[in-house]
Amino acid sequence: MPAEASALGSLVSLRRYPVKSMMGEELNSSAVGPKGLRGDRLFALADPATGKVASAKNPAKWPNLFQFRATYASAVNGTIPPVRITLPEGGMIASDEPGLDQALTTSVGRPVRFLSAAPPRSSLEEYWPDVEGLARRDEVTEEAIPPETFFDCAAVHLLTTATLAELRRLYPAGQFEARRFRPNLIIATPPELTGFPEGTWAGRVLLIGSEVRLKVTGPTGRCVMTTLAQGDLPKDLGVLRTAAKHNQAQVGAYAAVLQGGVIRRGDTVRFDSE
Repeated sequence: MPAEASALGSLVSLRRYPVKSMMGEELNSSAVGPKGLRGDRLFALADPATGKVASAKNPAKWPNLFQFRATYASAVNGTIPPVRITLPEGGMIASDEPGLDQALTTSVGRPVRFLSAAPPRSSLEEYWPDVEGLARRDEVTEEAIPPETFFDCAAVHLLTTATLAELRRLYPAGQFEARRFRPNLIIATPPELTGFPEGTWAGRVLLIGSEVRLKVTGPTGRCVMTTLAQGDLPKDLGVLRTAAKHNQAQVGAYAAVLQGGVIRRGDTVRFDSE
C-alpha cells in the first residue's frame, strides 16, 4: 500500500497522566515503550481500608480527584522524577515530601495512601449511571486492573478529531473536548474522514512518525468519568448518553505498543503497510 494512501492524519496532542484519575500534562514529545508513554499512570491513590485504587469512576466516593493535577518535577528520561501534585485548594506537594499521605487525605476528604508502584493485582470501583445502552445501570461494580499497572484496559488510548466532530454534531449543546476522554494521543484527521473512524481500526497497525508502531486492540468503552466537571467543563450526563445512543458508548480506541521509540507533536500517523 503506498504511504500516501495509508496516511490518516497527524498527531496534534500528546498527554500523560502521572497519577491515575488526576489531571495530567500535555507534551511536545515522549518516549514510548511497552507500557505506553513514559511516565503515564505510574502512580495512584488507594483506600487504605480496602486496598482498592481510588478512581473518578466512582465519583460518589471520590468526587474531587479531577480537581488535582499531577506533573513531573523535571524531564522524564532514564529515571522517573518526583511528581508534583497541585491541590484543589491551592498549594503543591511533591511525591517525595514527608507527610504526603496526610496532606492528600486532608485534601481528598477521606483517608488515602499514595502508591508509588502498581501491585501485582489491584481493582477499583466503577459506578454505572442510569443511561440507556450501558452494560449496567445505576450500580457500582468492582473492576480488575491489568496486573502491575494502573491502566484500565490498555497502555495507549487514542482519539481522532473526527470522532469529536461527530459527537458535537450529534449533541450541539454538549462541550466535547478531548480532555473529557483522557486520551494519550489525539490524531487530527482530514475532513473527509467522518463518524467514529478509530472504532473500526481493531487489528490494524498504526505507524506514528518513523519509529512507533501501535496495534489497535479495540474501541474504548466510556463511563461516568466523561460526564464529570473538569475545570471549565460542566458536568453533563448528555455526553455519555450521546455516545451510548449513537456508538454503543464507545469513544476512541485502545492500542498496544508493538515497537517503541519517540513520538512528537506533528508526526504523521498512517496505517503500517508492512
